This record gives sequence, C-alpha cells and structure tokens, in this order.
Amino acid sequence: MSEYQEPVTSTAGTPRWVALAVALVAVLSIIGLGVGWSAISHANSIEQSTQASVKQTNDALGQRLAKAEEQNQLLQSDLKVVTDKLNVTQADLVAARKQTKNATVAYEKKLTGLQTSVKSELATKASTDDISKLNGDVTGVKGDLDATKNSIQMARSEMGTLIARNHDEIDQLRRMGQRDYFEFSLTRKSGPQKVGSIQVELKDTNIKKNRYTVNVLADDKSFEKKDRSVNEPIFFYTGGSRAALELVINKVTKTGATGYLSLPKSGTATASSTAASR
Repeated sequence: MSEYQEPVTSTAGTPRWVALAVALVAVLSIIGLGVGWSAISHANSIEQSTQASVKQTNDALGQRLAKAEEQNQLLQSDLKVVTDKLNVTQADLVAARKQTKNATVAYEKKLTGLQTSVKSELATKASTDDISKLNGDVTGVKGDLDATKNSIQMARSEMGTLIARNHDEIDQLRRMGQRDYFEFSLTRKSGPQKVGSIQVELKDTNIKKNRYTVNVLADDKSFEKKDRSVNEPIFFYTGGSRAALELVINKVTKTGATGYLSLPKSGTATASSTAASR
C-alpha cells in the first residue's frame, strides 16, 4: 500500500446569518416601498381633496359676489328713487313756503287798506246804523281773509287738493264747497267698515312711525295700500269718472285710525272705486 494519499480539501459553507440578513433587508425594502407608495397615494388624495375644496370655495365666493353685486345695484336704484323723491318734496316745500309768504303779505296789505277805509268811512258818516253796518262788513271780510289764510297754510296733494289734518280743517274745506267729505273711524280686527259707498279695512298701524296699512273694497274689487304715512292722500277713481277720490288717515293708534274720504261734488260721483292711481 502506497503511503501517498491525496490531500483532503474542506470547503466551509456560507453562514446562515448572512442569508437571514439579506432576507430581512429585502422585507424592509418591500415594507419601505409599500409605505412610500401609501404616502404618495395619501398625498395625491389630499391634493385632490384640497383642489376640490378650493374650487368649491371659489364657486361659493363667486356666487356670493354676484349676489352682492346684484343687491348693490338694487340699493343704488332705490337710493336714486328716494333721492329724486326728496328733491321733488323739497321743491314743493319751497314753493309752498313762498306761496304762504306771498299770501300773508297780500292779506296784511288788504287788511291794512280795509282798516284805513273803515277809519275814513267812520270820519265821514256819523250815523249809528252806518257805523254798525260798516263794522259788520269789516268783520265778515276779516273772517273770509282768515279762512283764506288758513287754507293757504294747508298742504296740497299731488292732485292739487288741500289736505285737512283734523276735524276743524275738514269743516273748513266743507265750507269752501268744492268737494264732499266723509269722516270715519276704523278699528283693527273689525273687518271692512263702511265709508260712504265704499268699505275700508284697517290692517295694521305703527304709532312710532305714524304709518298704517289699509284695504279698500268697492265694486267687488279691493286693493291694499301698505305702510302709508299719516296725512298722505291715497287717490283712486270711480268707474267711468275722471275725477279722483281721496282717502286720508289723519291719526293712528294701537287699535284704530281716523280720517276722511273726499270726492268731487258731482251728480254722478259715487264713492266706489275700481282702481288705485297711486
């Protein structure tokens, strides 16, 4: 037997911990990729949600802006109407003051001339009967002048009619003989109440602002006037008539109102209304 033997070569295997480490790294890489993908998806979702919310907010703001612009235009239109009405009212007030001043001056001049004439007549006439008669004439003329002065001080409506503010002024207008007048008292929650040949229903009153709402019924028709001012005339027409009827409320309380209905003197004029003019 030969003493020569082949050398035995021993190859050591790869340690197990290396394989485990590689597997662990692979698992961590997969988990990292999953987490990264989830984060990217979540970020994309948040971005889309944010864009949708921003778009919705922009749309809402645009709608609100358009609505605000529309309201602004309406307010500007209302302001123009109120401004124009105030200008007209101021012009009417100036004209009324001027008319009253001129009438007062004319009244004083006429009264002064009348007094001078009376003194002259008294100086030339010694008869007691003449003096009594002359004094009576002076009293009558003075009364007529006072009535004329009071009439001028009354406000005039857009139709040119004098507006009475109380019972005494209504009587004064009656004495002028140009129109007929029906005074009335209305009570809330009492339904329609007869005034002349029409019916008037008091719907609401506002004492602080001196305003009211009424419903006028005539010829099986009715029309409502809301939030009208005290002593502000309401005009309407009878069927086939060219002359306007005039409804005025002079005073309001919590439960009622008082005023008058005015219509032109005419054999065919009636107090029924078919349409409101104002």
